[in-house]
Amino acid sequence: MMIEKIILPVELALFGSVDNLNEQAKSLGVQQKETWETAGKNYEALNKIQTKTFSFGHFKITTQFNPERIRSSAAKTDVKSISERPCFLCVENLPIEQKGILFQDKYLILVNPYPIFPVHLTISKGSHTPQEIFTHFSDMLELSRSLNDFTVFYNGPKCGDSAPDLLHFQAVIKNSLPIESEFNMLENHFSEILFQNEKIKIIAVENYLRCFIAIVSYNNKEIRNLFHHIYQNLKPESGEEPVMNILSSFHEEKWRVIIFPREKQRPSHFFRTDKKKSL
Repeated sequence: MMIEKIILPVELALFGSVDNLNEQAKSLGVQQKETWETAGKNYEALNKIQTKTFSFGHFKITTQFNPERIRSSAAKTDVKSISERPCFLCVENLPIEQKGILFQDKYLILVNPYPIFPVHLTISKGSHTPQEIFTHFSDMLELSRSLNDFTVFYNGPKCGDSAPDLLHFQAVIKNSLPIESEFNMLENHFSEILFQNEKIKIIAVENYLRCFIAIVSYNNKEIRNLFHHIYQNLKPESGEEPVMNILSSFHEEKWRVIIFPREKQRPSHFFRTDKKKSL
């Protein structure tokens, strides 16, 4: 079934470069916007979204009013709701117009039809595997190396993910997120070095409203081992996956992985029923 959704390089070449996976992903974005009406309209609508930036001195937070994204940001992710709907990332449930490119013969790189950014990808597992990062973190690293113009991110099943029933990552063009442009400043002036040697560096930043841990290294194995250690230390007594969001990017032969631990899935204002309800 998945093979029917794969767009061949000869067809993709009509829309841009196909020299490598990174270039193919960008060309896929062009192709889908031009051949899939839903995607074309929603990416065009990004020109009309409203944003507002709040400054906190040494960093900023940008909010976005994006009506088409509401179906994802407000999606019900409880067990009952998920069991009562078809998985919208499963290959057999994708729209006819939606096509993608293969990664590692097990992931399908797709254009997200309800974007937050001008280039917004969803990378979904071909088999119906629940959202879970521990055994798939190495895939995330390899994906960010192959998509070297992108930042790959993972939302945990209780961290803003609207499809916890199927393993997937997302990706946007590098420097689309404020943390990317602010990272060097935060590292130089507001971070604590937790560990450093010739292979790896680990820092923590607390003075950022959303605290994070960052790992920088050229060594794939070192990063994987350290991530698994952090994962186990953050793991709750219930045995569930730690509540966290993860960013991964690859530049100058080094990975940078940023981990945002979280306390809850949604703020209390999300559950209000009056005018103060906030998404």
